[in-house]
Amino acid sequence: MSFFKKMLASVGVGAAKVNTELDTPEVEPGGVLKGTVYIQAGDVEQNVDRIYLTINTHYIRERDDRKVRETAVVAKYLLTEGFTLQPGTKLEKQFSFDLPENLPITLHSAEVWVETGLDISSAVDPSDRDRLRVVPTQNMRTVLDAIDILGFRLREVTNDYAPRLGGNLPFVQEFEFVPTNKFRGYLDELEVLFYPMGDSMELLLQIDRRARGLGGIFAEAMGTDESFVRLHLYDRHLERGAHSVAQGLEEVISKHL
Repeated sequence: MSFFKKMLASVGVGAAKVNTELDTPEVEPGGVLKGTVYIQAGDVEQNVDRIYLTINTHYIRERDDRKVRETAVVAKYLLTEGFTLQPGTKLEKQFSFDLPENLPITLHSAEVWVETGLDISSAVDPSDRDRLRVVPTQNMRTVLDAIDILGFRLREVTNDYAPRLGGNLPFVQEFEFVPTNKFRGYLDELEVLFYPMGDSMELLLQIDRRARGLGGIFAEAMGTDESFVRLHLYDRHLERGAHSVAQGLEEVISKHL
């Protein structure tokens, strides 16, 4: 009977279960994730190699002229080292982890989730998944408000494969805006990447000019209608508020029309 139970547990029947409850279902990049992991042992003794949490998201990558969705681990945290889980045991483990500054924001189609896993030798590893709502930091909100003041409308937020721009991640999160006011007729779109850097923030702007006349059409065909601009904003700039940042952004964009 014991052997039969172990065999069933190895395929997940009567095995340990894990459940995570988040104290902070809404977080900011660079913030703190808190919660409790609950482990319910199964019918047999099982050796747990470790318990871990991962922060995950999806990103889009082009393969063979088609777009595919892949999963990326943004951060991984170790809760415990190995231990033996006795039958019928109930355990709980509280946690508190610092989140990375480049954690993607969950706007539009972008999603982030926490996955809790138990590594169990020679068995199906039980896991639990919990969605996480990631909201912009104060500095990001200031920049987003500034872009709104300039009359841009947020069209899409996507995680796109770009390992050279993503630092330790294989993707970047791209905020795509379309002009509705001052820059309408001059720009097709404005794409913005955020790079938090502790006490400052770097922006990468892709300014996509609208084709005007024959020269503009040729420029668009050759890909020369786009300008890439890096802009470094320190706290002293951001603390002046969205209208001040909007003035600075307006000057930068206007130089590349």
